[in-house]
Amino acid sequence: MASTFLQRIRRDETGAMAIEFALIAPALFLMLFGVMQVGMAMQNYNAIRNVSADVARYAMVQYQTGNELSPSQLRTFAENHALGAPYMLDQNRVRVEIDDSVTQRVSGATEMEIRVTYQTDSLLEFADISMPIVRYNRPLFLLDE
Repeated sequence: MASTFLQRIRRDETGAMAIEFALIAPALFLMLFGVMQVGMAMQNYNAIRNVSADVARYAMVQYQTGNELSPSQLRTFAENHALGAPYMLDQNRVRVEIDDSVTQRVSGATEMEIRVTYQTDSLLEFADISMPIVRYNRPLFLLDE
């Protein structure tokens, strides 16, 4: 009787798929969330890159019309622009710095540097993986006439 019971258990495969899934599921979900995290970081990187390009374009147009903006005015424009459509970045996690360069590399131009930093959402906090920070730096040259 005991030997037939053991033979029946050995041949019984009901529940094997559930056990296999339970073994593979954590790795599968970690990879899925990791791919989603990379996608979100790439989207945020593209957003901050485009925000810095928009700020540079805005500064150049304003400078050409004779309206010289200070770095703090440009920073305010960049922060407000990053919060609106199409970027919709979180106000508490976006940081914009615009500095006058100490050394001017191009004669006849004012050089500034735009630095945008954004801390992305983390889908992997349950795995003790912190939120990634994306950064973008861009020089801005305003031609003096």
